Amino acid sequence: MLLKDVIKVEKFDFIVIGSGPAGRRGAIQAAKLGKKVGLIEQQQAIGGGALHTGTIPSKTLREAVLYLSGWKQRGIYGRAYRVKSDITAQDLMHRLGVTLNNEVEVIGHQLQRNGVRSIVGKASFVSPQKIAVERGVDDVITLETEKVLIATGTSPARPQGIDFDGEAVVDSDDLMNLKQLPRTLLVVGAGVIGVEYASIFSALDIKVTLVDTRKTLLDFLDREIVDEFLHLLRDRGVTIRLGDSVESVKRTDSGRAKVVFSSGRQLKTDMVLFASGRQGNTAQLNLSAAKLKADKRGRLAVDEHYRTEAKSIYAAGDVIGFPSLASTSMEQGRHAACHAFGQRISGRFNEFPFGIYAVPEMSVVGLTEEDAVAKEIPYEVGIARFRETSRGQIMGVNEGVLKLLFNLVNKRLIGVHIIGEGATELVHIGQAVLQLGGTLDYFVHTVFNYPTLAEAYKIAALDAWNRFPD
Repeated sequence: MLLKDVIKVEKFDFIVIGSGPAGRRGAIQAAKLGKKVGLIEQQQAIGGGALHTGTIPSKTLREAVLYLSGWKQRGIYGRAYRVKSDITAQDLMHRLGVTLNNEVEVIGHQLQRNGVRSIVGKASFVSPQKIAVERGVDDVITLETEKVLIATGTSPARPQGIDFDGEAVVDSDDLMNLKQLPRTLLVVGAGVIGVEYASIFSALDIKVTLVDTRKTLLDFLDREIVDEFLHLLRDRGVTIRLGDSVESVKRTDSGRAKVVFSSGRQLKTDMVLFASGRQGNTAQLNLSAAKLKADKRGRLAVDEHYRTEAKSIYAAGDVIGFPSLASTSMEQGRHAACHAFGQRISGRFNEFPFGIYAVPEMSVVGLTEEDAVAKEIPYEVGIARFRETSRGQIMGVNEGVLKLLFNLVNKRLIGVHIIGEGATELVHIGQAVLQLGGTLDYFVHTVFNYPTLAEAYKIAALDAWNRFPD
């Protein structure tokens, strides 16, 4: 695109590139500060990757699978129980379509009522404070602005030499257009996305193999929680191959995929899902014009206020890397907008929960045992199993663990680790207590609704209390 093609100019106080969690939260925050805000999104539908290919779709597919498969009721009615015996890809896509349409409407309304101007087109920098937006053939506008927020997110990384066809060899984005459920599935990459999809498809009684080059998976989680998760996966027939990698993938005459591993093993499967990393969406932004440079994975470096090396440009969300969560991305976008216009705001948040929407869910906040040992913090552990609660028995929950870590010196809660039904909801009780400096005594002396899964907090606390020195 040549500068002479830029024929229209419009001025803003704040331009946001990308309408995912970080972008829309930053845009709305700036608008609430009385600024004129423009939000650029290259797709026709608002919401970014989080809404259309990532966070919301994967969790929607999970809920559809759990409902249609009768997964949550099998503890009562047995493993053969199903709500629908012949689940199809169209069943899953129907629920996905309903959810996404509703979310697009909600987000569009939020932006509209806050006065954010939505602009559809491909953005690229002309200078640090000037952005060209290509809206179509021979239709380019220039936006001049005081501040910019880059919130373009990431896309699945595709290994070289692999022929992705959207059917037998796919990435996580391709799953949003799934036309037929595979009978067998190989998932390459045992990070968060990989384990989520591996466990979701396995809940449909699809034969799943999970492979990763690393010897361990989900290293940021407590080892006991990971061990419990691995046991549950293996119990339902998932094959886990750690320390191995895919050398080649070829389509067979029957349409299946033949996979050769670095170990020499071979596997034929209906579908191969690559979930081995993400790449920042910065290649088309012409960053050099903004005096910026991304790393080899397309990510941007920022300071504690999410400001890049170009002082008028901020970046937030997955495009800056860790922790790459929709929840933290929203706060990053809001923080960036506040700082950009001199609004007082505290520093980066330190204690935030991780949520892994696998089957079963996992969630964590605070220190792991490994962290406590490394920091030389004396600690004690309390554990509760969901089947120990009356609510767990009522629900037919046979799996689930809640683990609490307490400082031995002052009894303060320092870590919460949960696997099981509702883990991503339950963790917020522990998060609040942890952030407010609460102790073991809070859980021991607090009355919880009965019967609830939240009662597991008291069971775990009493378990730890029994081990505390007099």
